[in-house]
Amino acid sequence: MRGHHQVPFPVLIGDLGGTNARFAIVPDADAPIEELPIVHTASFPTMDEAIAEAVFARTAHPPRSAVIAIAGAIRTERIAFTNAKWVVEPRQLIARFGFEDFIVLNDFEALSLALPEFTEADLDPVGGGERSEFGTRLALGPGTGLGVGALLHARGTWIPVASEAGHIDFGPVTQRDLAIWPHLERLHGDRISAETVMSGQGLLNLYGAIVAADGKSRALDTPAAITGAALAGSDPTAVEAVELFATYLGRLAGDLAMTFLARGGVYLAGGISPHIAPFLKAGSFRTAFEAKEPHRALLQDIGTAIISHATPAFVGLAAFARHQERFGVSLDGRHWQGK
Repeated sequence: MRGHHQVPFPVLIGDLGGTNARFAIVPDADAPIEELPIVHTASFPTMDEAIAEAVFARTAHPPRSAVIAIAGAIRTERIAFTNAKWVVEPRQLIARFGFEDFIVLNDFEALSLALPEFTEADLDPVGGGERSEFGTRLALGPGTGLGVGALLHARGTWIPVASEAGHIDFGPVTQRDLAIWPHLERLHGDRISAETVMSGQGLLNLYGAIVAADGKSRALDTPAAITGAALAGSDPTAVEAVELFATYLGRLAGDLAMTFLARGGVYLAGGISPHIAPFLKAGSFRTAFEAKEPHRALLQDIGTAIISHATPAFVGLAAFARHQERFGVSLDGRHWQGK
């Protein structure tokens, strides 16, 4: 679909990840959004059942259309999640719920749409640098997986760029990295991807590799336990794991900032970044971010911040639902209409 098409209100917006599914209703062009209770994807066999119970059974504003963001690549009319068993079948959802319009975006594409909407109250700065008003912006966030998206400004519109950069190859740099790397569990064949070490499972993987490299006994078995012990300072291996996690995230963020020349800033999202903010702000993240000779000065000028808004993707999805004309989003192959 080309051009701008105003979807009819009320609009269902959804931020659907590998672990949690978040839904909200945009009643009209001006009213505040109505957030609905978060549901776990594992609690429902299908997305259809989750929408029936979490949306239509709970709202006084039955939606006429939907703009959904999912953690996965959008290639066919049967869209599979990357880190969950759900499948999105828009025509089936239209037939069951009577949607007049159904639009599917990548989750970090939706998050990117929110970046121009954030105020300083929504951001927790990490280190120095500036964020230019119309510069390219980059969002990346470790959670169940590792999402990456960019937002470019051209011809008076913001253009999101969807990405699967969380799955690019990621290699060792320091001697400590070289000692740890042989003990990392390969999640996808022989490759070590960025997500292998920068995600919830990646943090667990990293902790286990440090334990193995040092010949120690493993004491912690969940990402939450590792971050909790690191923040409390009660487990030296957990502290090192989270410090390295912050370093690796800074290294990747710097690489991607150079790739996109992200003078509009780099924004850290996902479920993990806010929880490890003290480690991200302690210095190793920013040091790794800037260590990009011969372009250290370029990176020093780019601002970085943690997104502190509780539901950032909703901000982008609501802005898109209300004002599609502000965004250069091609909906070819991603927009379905009812009869």
